Amino acid sequence: MSNKPKQSSLILNAKSIPFVEEVVDLGIKMDKKFRFTSHVAAISCKGHKRANLILKCFHSKDTFSLLAAFRVYVRPILEHNCVVWNPFLLKDINALERVQRRFTKLLPHFKNLTYHQRLSKLGIESLELRCIRAGLLFAYKLVFGPVDMNAEVFFKTRFTTTNSRRGHRYKLFLPTCKTSMRYNCFSCRVVRVWNCLPDCVVFTSYRAFKASLTRSVLAKFCKVHFT
Repeated sequence: MSNKPKQSSLILNAKSIPFVEEVVDLGIKMDKKFRFTSHVAAISCKGHKRANLILKCFHSKDTFSLLAAFRVYVRPILEHNCVVWNPFLLKDINALERVQRRFTKLLPHFKNLTYHQRLSKLGIESLELRCIRAGLLFAYKLVFGPVDMNAEVFFKTRFTTTNSRRGHRYKLFLPTCKTSMRYNCFSCRVVRVWNCLPDCVVFTSYRAFKASLTRSVLAKFCKVHFT
């Protein structure tokens, strides 16, 4: 006999609501523990298929034409709403990155280069780094107002009037995290990076902030350093 406790039914408007292991909300798949591994697997599979079609169906074999197609038709699949589901498990980070890694390796004359060399030669960045930047840019919009949302739902600021000896003066409070889910959610995950940004990052405007989030600034926050 199973020792698993039975789940009682939920009733809404006299209709029974079934229990499910996963749900999809605004295109994001999450399980009952608010994990996004299945979402990463699904978009990675879809990204591989779309990338294969580009390599197979495009008559032009010009490297940068193929790369432009990847940016238009594949990258949006892999980055849609990544502020919410940005992976923190190494297996998910690698699964997502494998799409771009494989595509760039199959480009003409790129087979014998390392992934890092391919990224440098093509002038693009790893998907992990791009997701980190996306989170910081959305945090900037919340904190400084371009997004019409109450920033206090996500962050508590502790700005100072002068620059701190330890980084910039636009620090955010990092809440206490007692669970892995809380520790890796957007409002905690992005604060850990935000507070560690170096003095070279400019906060005077959104455009200046975005321009200052270079590869050299964000690379140290990546969990996986690809070769």
